[in-house]
Amino acid sequence: MSGHLEGLRVLDLTIWRPGPYATQLLAEQGADVLKVEPPGGDPMRSMPDLFDILGAGKRSVVLDLKRDEDREQCLELAASADVFVESHRPGVAERLGVGHDAVRARNPAIVYASVSGFGASGPLAGLPGHDINYLAVSGALRPLGGDLTHPTVPISDLAGGVAAAYAITTACLGARLHGHGERVDVSVTDVLATWVGPVGPVRMVGVDRPLRGAPGYGAFPTNDGGHVAIGIMNEDHFWVGLCRALDLEEYERLDNPERNRRLGEINGRIAEVIAALTRADALERLEAQDVPVSPVLDREQMLAHPHFRSRGTVVQTPDGRPGSGPLVRFEHQPGRAPHGAPELGAHDATWLPRAG
Repeated sequence: MSGHLEGLRVLDLTIWRPGPYATQLLAEQGADVLKVEPPGGDPMRSMPDLFDILGAGKRSVVLDLKRDEDREQCLELAASADVFVESHRPGVAERLGVGHDAVRARNPAIVYASVSGFGASGPLAGLPGHDINYLAVSGALRPLGGDLTHPTVPISDLAGGVAAAYAITTACLGARLHGHGERVDVSVTDVLATWVGPVGPVRMVGVDRPLRGAPGYGAFPTNDGGHVAIGIMNEDHFWVGLCRALDLEEYERLDNPERNRRLGEINGRIAEVIAALTRADALERLEAQDVPVSPVLDREQMLAHPHFRSRGTVVQTPDGRPGSGPLVRFEHQPGRAPHGAPELGAHDATWLPRAG
């Protein structure tokens, strides 16, 4: 076996990123993913490096669902699938004749998953959107008010994909245990809202105000143009180590409430000391005292880091470029590295014998 999901058949009608990322994760673990693309292909094919990852290990057929014969072929494929995934705006799959009811009429045991920006119901359901829109309305761009914090990684798309893969595998297990299919409604914005919403400004016992930062928590510049990230919350043993590493013994005996009351002063002193060090020196001193510290790396530096190379998180693709390994590790069924998308329609002859 090449993964825990070997033998799972997935019919994938998704385009762009959240849905294809979800099915990529399934393919990594051995699922047989048949990508049904519209004429012209998934728009993500215009970004070939990214599509090579999102399409990795999948098959590709081309069907125009506005044509009766193509729609019928799609439903025939669904009849023998375990999972059907689509990422249209709510109502579009139904208008194309491949909505939940039409697919389940052919295959009552199927897991039918819809992945959309705002979900299948609610006032925003019919709106278009991309990553920044979902970040904006979920509160993720400014969770505490003030300045925007726009991440450069497409958090919405990736979070939606991971949530969809989790939901699909959960529903597949449920179908196996209970003998019936499931309809899954994945809203990218819902995922972010559940992360942002439940906890407002964080409070800590002994601190008389909401936390807006923590002493010894943040990214600090070094004198050679680098940065180090320090991650101390309220752990006294880490705090003592930081004070000793940076010769800040005057703060060593402060308890956590007092440290938080003097947040600006203390982080200013930490920044001052680190600003006089090279990144390598700062890392060496802090690591020697077992302080949670990391270098702030860019993409190229991360790809070259020995930690990710040793774990297989970064792998070498067949064409010699760095690529990503599996998202998680399984000891007995490790899955496969995500690279190598199919050409558009590469499997028409195999999967669509009546095509042409």
